[in-house]
Amino acid sequence: MDNCLFCKIIKGEIPSTKIYEDDEFYAFLDIKPINQGHTLVVPKKHCRNLLDFPKSEETDLMEFLKKVAKAVTKGVGADGFNLGMNNEGAAGQVVFHAHFHIIPRFKNDGLTSWPHKEFDNEELERIKDKIVKYL
Repeated sequence: MDNCLFCKIIKGEIPSTKIYEDDEFYAFLDIKPINQGHTLVVPKKHCRNLLDFPKSEETDLMEFLKKVAKAVTKGVGADGFNLGMNNEGAAGQVVFHAHFHIIPRFKNDGLTSWPHKEFDNEELERIKDKIVKYL
């Protein structure tokens, strides 16, 4: 994609703080991090989001994510990490090139989990019925 920010970063047209890359993926520090070491992992081939991601690269992606997450966590002395991906604007995706966030977490970093909702069993069944017809 000619105008894609991440494609330009991968090509070296826009500078980034590269952590690691291989033939398929590129990892670099987020310029607006949630915590120190917040890293983005992107496929080098442009795809929009998880639903557009090639099945042939799924195993390699997981291995790449694990390798980088381990290095980031150890490198910044984090107590854990969140792995996240936003898919489409309603979910917070801003750059429409598939990317995964590795967010180091520290005890007492002030971040909290998402708020939870509760549904009764009947509502859970209705929701399930809406979903399973598409499987």
